[in-house]
Amino acid sequence: MSDSIKHECGIAMIRLRKPYEYYIEKYGTALYGINKLYLMMEKQSNRGQDGAGVATIKLNVPPGSRYISRYRSTDPQPIARIFQKIHKKYKKSVKGHKDKLQDAQWLKEHVAFTGELLLGHLRYGTHGLNSVENCHPFLRQSNWRSRNLVMAGNFNMTNVDELFGKLISLGQHPKEKMDTVTVMEKIGHFLDEENQRIFDLYKDQYTNAEMSPIIETKMDIPRVLRRSCRDFDGGYAMAGIIGHGASFVARDPAGIRPAYYYADDEVVVVASERPAIKMAFGTDYNDIKEIKPGHALVINKEGGFSEHSFIEKIEKKSCSFERIYFSRGTDPLIYQERKELGRLLVPQVLEAIDYDLGNTIFSYVPNTAETSFLGLMKGMDEYQAGKRHQAIEEGIKGEALQNLLSIRPRVEKLVIKDAKTRTFITDDDHRDDLVSQGYDTTYGVVRRGQDTIVLVDDSVVRGTTLEKSILKMLDKLGPKKIIIVSSAPQIRYPDCYGIDMSKVKEFVAFRAALALLEERGQSDLLYNVLEECRSAIWNDRAHEQNFVKAVYDGFTDREISRKVAQIIRPASLNAELDVIFQTVHSLHQACPNHTGDWYFTGNYPTPGGNRVVNKAFVNYMSGVSVRAY
Repeated sequence: MSDSIKHECGIAMIRLRKPYEYYIEKYGTALYGINKLYLMMEKQSNRGQDGAGVATIKLNVPPGSRYISRYRSTDPQPIARIFQKIHKKYKKSVKGHKDKLQDAQWLKEHVAFTGELLLGHLRYGTHGLNSVENCHPFLRQSNWRSRNLVMAGNFNMTNVDELFGKLISLGQHPKEKMDTVTVMEKIGHFLDEENQRIFDLYKDQYTNAEMSPIIETKMDIPRVLRRSCRDFDGGYAMAGIIGHGASFVARDPAGIRPAYYYADDEVVVVASERPAIKMAFGTDYNDIKEIKPGHALVINKEGGFSEHSFIEKIEKKSCSFERIYFSRGTDPLIYQERKELGRLLVPQVLEAIDYDLGNTIFSYVPNTAETSFLGLMKGMDEYQAGKRHQAIEEGIKGEALQNLLSIRPRVEKLVIKDAKTRTFITDDDHRDDLVSQGYDTTYGVVRRGQDTIVLVDDSVVRGTTLEKSILKMLDKLGPKKIIIVSSAPQIRYPDCYGIDMSKVKEFVAFRAALALLEERGQSDLLYNVLEECRSAIWNDRAHEQNFVKAVYDGFTDREISRKVAQIIRPASLNAELDVIFQTVHSLHQACPNHTGDWYFTGNYPTPGGNRVVNKAFVNYMSGVSVRAY
């Protein structure tokens, strides 16, 4: 999208199922797992720009040998930095030991990151903290293998305060209130209890020294997750690897955050996106499965795997924004959905250009909008084909028919992001000028005062980049009219499940509703909504209803869109300006299996979502600029 927002986190997990020497012999390297993890993370580099981390666990190494390795980085290129360090460490460790390069046991005992269980994470920060200590995977250590827990996830919890209180009630004294730490400590607590439960069951039959393999074999990971996750409220795909070699990936009951897996006789792998698995392992898309909402994929110490329900099922509301923007568009399903989003915009666009294709130029920004742009162009071709067919049926001939047959949608590359321009200037008086130079345009293709430009975007969140840069730039080309087309509906409500869109005042659609209320003398409605929200929060009812919907109830989508156009219109703009948004109905038509639309409708899939949006509105009305979760 032309407006920059934070991205999703990404996870990648690999479990090597064969003996370690198998991979050394077949693939000629002790770093087969690490190399595959690198590929999976690189193919998800569209998720998370603030840092990355990798952890591995080795199986069957003797006491006294280090079996957990971890690197994390917040470098500008964190994935490359981490794997360069791993390969450098490997070369240093095997230097002078060429005779040991095929010795799996020696390699595992003496070389870091030669483990059978691998976990990678790509991070974006939702709380403004960007240090290595805030990068996943997180590590909860113990001298007992089966009590070591390494975790990474793509998630946000809406009820961190409640979960923090639960930890205190369990007798813990947490050092931080971050949801990552809170989640790990809660799961870790019940992992400890599971260890103790099995120990107590078998302590009379075995010596202490004999108990470790008994605990590791008998451990009930689904039970641990049922006990620790039952009061989680949020969107999550959480991956955990345990010191003795078992692992899990747990997905929230509404299926908000994505998680996919693939298994064969060599590996079990999990990722946030299907293309990462496809590209790294060359498998067929049909062999990659989705972890069911409210289920955990559990891989035991021996490498066996199965899905288990661990939390009460609710209606599936997988995030539609994943499909519109965040996920990699090479996934065939996502590719078709994005094309359909563009095609479904055709009626609105035709109406806006008064059906005048001959004097209209179509383009898009940024590159990720190209697929929906292709869908829009396909729809325009279908429209023209229908017109030609109708003309022939009606007996139109001669020059009139030739003119009709000659009309084709005009497509040009008008907006190009200049990757070399960096908007790091902090002086407000000069930053806008630099932002305006962040894009370049193509001159000589727009007929001044005659052509309309239709520019397709993924979504319009704040409208800042359009106002400060793109519209001014396009206006210099001299078009009669500029139409901004968003393949997503109007973003009206904050997200609290993992995408950094948390403050209502940042949304241009919200600002448009405020302006309309003021114009119509209805601003008192805001104070009525404020009282509803405050009362609900005070009486612990904020989770029951989204009161902020009332801000939009009196306006049609088209009225909001027109006001958005007025808000983002630069004072110096000469061309007419219109803004078109996707409809929610068409969104559901294009993405039928991903109905999580709370950004657009305010219909949150969990009670915590209602609580967050009501609190976010109170924050806005109180002049408090903080996240509501």
